[in-house]
Amino acid sequence: QVQLVESGGALVQAGGSLRLSCAVFGRTFNSLAMGWFRQAPGKEREFVAAISWSGGSTGFAESVKGRFNISRDNSKNTLYLQMNSLKPEDTAVYYCAADKTFRGWTATSDEYDYWGQGTQVTVSS
Repeated sequence: QVQLVESGGALVQAGGSLRLSCAVFGRTFNSLAMGWFRQAPGKEREFVAAISWSGGSTGFAESVKGRFNISRDNSKNTLYLQMNSLKPEDTAVYYCAADKTFRGWTATSDEYDYWGQGTQVTVSS
């Protein structure tokens, strides 16, 4: 059983920064490609960022490029999302996800096998 636990969501003013964390339990973390997705009220879940199992390859949605960064610490079984220059449109529940297929990274939510419960990020204007 693999468990993903997100933390770090908060209310922040526009222009501010937050760092989300996702702790992974129950499986060798460095065998998992990881991703972040988000879902705003009334909208579909969308891809934010992803990272390969080794950390050597990353991908970002166009809407967050240059503002967000994804990283992982395999010694701590933890995934991070550093969010800078936050905008009100970044408001959403953020989910981390794990892909056990041992590939690079993917932006397709259906290809992820495990999901966290989500953490709320609210950006005020």
